[in-house]
Amino acid sequence: MPLSVAVLGAGSFGTCLALLCAREHEVALWARKPAIAEAINRDRRNPRYLEDVALPDRLRASNDLVEVLADAELVICAVPSHGVREVMTLAGPHLSREAVLVSTVKGIELGTWMRMDQVLAEVLDPVFHPRLVFLSGPSFAREIADGKPTAVTLACAIESYAISVQQSISSPAFRCYTHTDVIGAELGGALKNVIAIAVGICDGMGFGQNARAAVMTRGLREITRLAVAVGADPLTFLGLAGMGDLVLTCTGDLSRNRQVGIELGRGRELADILGGMHQVAEGIRTTRAACALAELHAVEMPITRGVGRVLDGQIAPRDVVLELMSRQLRNENE
Repeated sequence: MPLSVAVLGAGSFGTCLALLCAREHEVALWARKPAIAEAINRDRRNPRYLEDVALPDRLRASNDLVEVLADAELVICAVPSHGVREVMTLAGPHLSREAVLVSTVKGIELGTWMRMDQVLAEVLDPVFHPRLVFLSGPSFAREIADGKPTAVTLACAIESYAISVQQSISSPAFRCYTHTDVIGAELGGALKNVIAIAVGICDGMGFGQNARAAVMTRGLREITRLAVAVGADPLTFLGLAGMGDLVLTCTGDLSRNRQVGIELGRGRELADILGGMHQVAEGIRTTRAACALAELHAVEMPITRGVGRVLDGQIAPRDVVLELMSRQLRNENE
């Protein structure tokens, strides 16, 4: 049965999910900038993201948050992590009391070190808390928009709500699995961006496939170690929200975080790299948050800490690799 869907955020991921949902449902897409909304309604294309993708007539755009949320049964939040608190605080009073909310945001809030599920629980009325669903897994927006096969995880503490979203947005090209480990799905989606920067640094310095595989594997160990310390199920990281998302982000050419790492490995300054990007590389913010969480929970994360020092300009990429390779030898399971 067709639903009324609101998608908050007209970036690449918000646009591709709005397109995906509009094949079956009526969709309202919120864009922060009026010009973006006007262009989508006029030209049936997003002028800034996925510019070549035609958008269906049943998708309408607006920069009026209240208008977009009116009577929405399914609300998808696809704004950058640093905008979630502001946008969802504004959205909260205008949500239908029966709405199911889906967050696609992969990040950790700076300063509070909160996952997005914690941010949403803090800013939204408790009536919505059981119906908070979190989408994670290997999913480049470009490939979803092109209709290429994609599989993701929908995590919710009450699985029946994840199942309802699964039934509403799955298609032959977009397969959703359900899960109940919200903490694991959230941290897997956020922390893999940090490891992707590390892999990119190695790729940028030409260190080869051996180094890439080693960083990914040891990086997954770090992600799991921190996530388990805060209550996640370690088995989550063998699935789509863990290994699946990590593999894609560390090896795919569409990965913004990997590209940042590659340029750092080639010797470019971070400010110059960011100056040439018009999309957010969440891993930069997440690295700082991950280092803070690791310290807070006394978890050892040498790769993550090394990436943080490179991003802060405290050490050269080549030197941090030498440090990591020269650490005390130990058992792999430590």
